[in-house]
Amino acid sequence: MTKTIKSSLMMEALNHAALDYADYVTERDPDEGEHVVPAELRHFLARLRLLYGVPFSYLVPDAQLLPIESIRFFYIDRAWTDALTQGALSVGTISTADRTQLESVYPHIQREVDEAERLIRKPRSEQKLKDGSGTLTGFLLRSRVVSGWPNLHVRAYSVDKLEDDELTNLAESAPERMKVLRMERLAPAVLLVIIDGVPAVVHIEEPRQGIQFGVRLDPEDPVAGSHRAKVKIRDNNTSLPVPPKDDFVADNSVNVPFRPGAPGVLNVTALRDRLQAMPKANKNPMAPNEFALQMLRFPFRQVFGDPDNRQGMQFYDFDKFVATVALPDWRDKVLKNLVEPGQ
Repeated sequence: MTKTIKSSLMMEALNHAALDYADYVTERDPDEGEHVVPAELRHFLARLRLLYGVPFSYLVPDAQLLPIESIRFFYIDRAWTDALTQGALSVGTISTADRTQLESVYPHIQREVDEAERLIRKPRSEQKLKDGSGTLTGFLLRSRVVSGWPNLHVRAYSVDKLEDDELTNLAESAPERMKVLRMERLAPAVLLVIIDGVPAVVHIEEPRQGIQFGVRLDPEDPVAGSHRAKVKIRDNNTSLPVPPKDDFVADNSVNVPFRPGAPGVLNVTALRDRLQAMPKANKNPMAPNEFALQMLRFPFRQVFGDPDNRQGMQFYDFDKFVATVALPDWRDKVLKNLVEPGQ
């Protein structure tokens, strides 16, 4: 049956889309009530305290502090960022009277900038936060994963309640989830994230875009690169993995067949036959949607800071990083590269 779409309906849809986009990109002052600091200046100072416009060399003075395929967690020194905003405000002071007036209103400025920090990265549906300024933490990630998956998901939690591989909506809506104040790619392979508070655990996950299918590498493969893999069986009625959850046994998985002479290329027909023989996987014969259910794989998730390590897996604590560049070596390197004026 052929349906005709009227041009007037198409134009109406385009107008609505344009208005929605304009509303999305328009910058507005979401604050309410009276303020000492004008909105534009208040937001500028808040962005400055979130390190917008700060040269990257001030954050990472030497490339060896952020090597390739590494992540570095940090705390933000509030005294340093307060001095940064005070320096920006001092540009407008000329006389002693100006400085005296600035000192008298600075507590009000600081309080309003504390509030504005939580509005810089605020989705329209998110509740406005008015809590006072607390400890800010974050991390710098330098990895090919940043350039390969530009829309990485980052979640921070004050309490580690979820299992590291838990697939539930609680990962998004858990009350222990902490606000991300800034998340930006500073370079194609460098990601900066600033978190409102000190998290107990941080999840970095592939973006959930589209449907992903795949297999799992055999954890007991004795030969690296031999392409031994398995598919974990899902119950056809519940879609949940067949127990045991964390182990591959004969009752809950099948070996993945590959095409002869083509390492890494799945033999889909043979794999379907093996899945079809598993009693909990599907009904015989296997329907396409049942095969898709078995091959469904959720995005990879890397967990940092698991304090209890309840699953017996190796993760990375926040306090493990120790700078390996000695200060005298770094000083000699800087002095060596300095060029005298006129040379």
